Amino acid sequence: MKEQITHLYNQKPATYTPENRQLFSDFIDLLNAGAIRACEKLNDTWTVHQWIKMGILIGFRMGVLAEIPWSEHKPFFDKDTLAEKRFSLQDQIRIVPGGSSARNGCYLAAGVTIMPPAFINIGAYVDSGTMVDSHALVGSCAQIGKNVHLSAGAMIGGVLEPIGSRPVIIEDDCFIGGNTGIYEGIIVCAKGVIASGTIITSSTPIYDSVHKCYLEKDLGGSFTIPAGAVVVPGSRPLKSNPSFQIACPIIIKYRDSKTDISVQLEQDLRSILD
Repeated sequence: MKEQITHLYNQKPATYTPENRQLFSDFIDLLNAGAIRACEKLNDTWTVHQWIKMGILIGFRMGVLAEIPWSEHKPFFDKDTLAEKRFSLQDQIRIVPGGSSARNGCYLAAGVTIMPPAFINIGAYVDSGTMVDSHALVGSCAQIGKNVHLSAGAMIGGVLEPIGSRPVIIEDDCFIGGNTGIYEGIIVCAKGVIASGTIITSSTPIYDSVHKCYLEKDLGGSFTIPAGAVVVPGSRPLKSNPSFQIACPIIIKYRDSKTDISVQLEQDLRSILD
């Protein structure tokens, strides 16, 4: 399939055949099942699979705008290749009533909970035990690990192009506070805590107050938040005019027993809801 997708992506035909559409349908089925993913950790390094992004982009190219039923009274209008993902009781995913939606081609493992309204885009991967809270977004191709809490209003950015760009990655057991924004290929390593209101991008300097240094960009051209780091909103003087401040998230400490207690309430709530 990798070779077929790559060939079709580079070919850019003016029209697509029924065979092309079947190829895309088979591709989407594999994404839905979690059998393939846009980015995965191989030998302790997160690796982008460009051909999977190519396949998703093919779906946008070949699709035509159509009316797609969503409920009896409220259809939506999108490419006919990009329908809403359908779930069944056998998926063992809790989707609380209130207007949440997931696009076909994303993977949600058993044990995921979605509070309304939330949206999960195509190519995203959300692992077991994760809570996607109200008004949270999981962007296209974003990778979310096990037992992550995405609090209300958390924005996890996605990326399709350039196809080599790394999506945002949130590793296992992270806590992402409310109204946060994590974009542009940021990796939050296991057990990281991002405090409410923190915005992190690839162009935002991040200061580690524990080690008294700024984080350096990683090989993906963005930042990797170290395992167990606790990050809060911060600022620093503007170099050209120290009278003004610009955003600068700060690692104030690394996760300890006190931090674990403060996030335990969320884990207890999750277990009660389950």
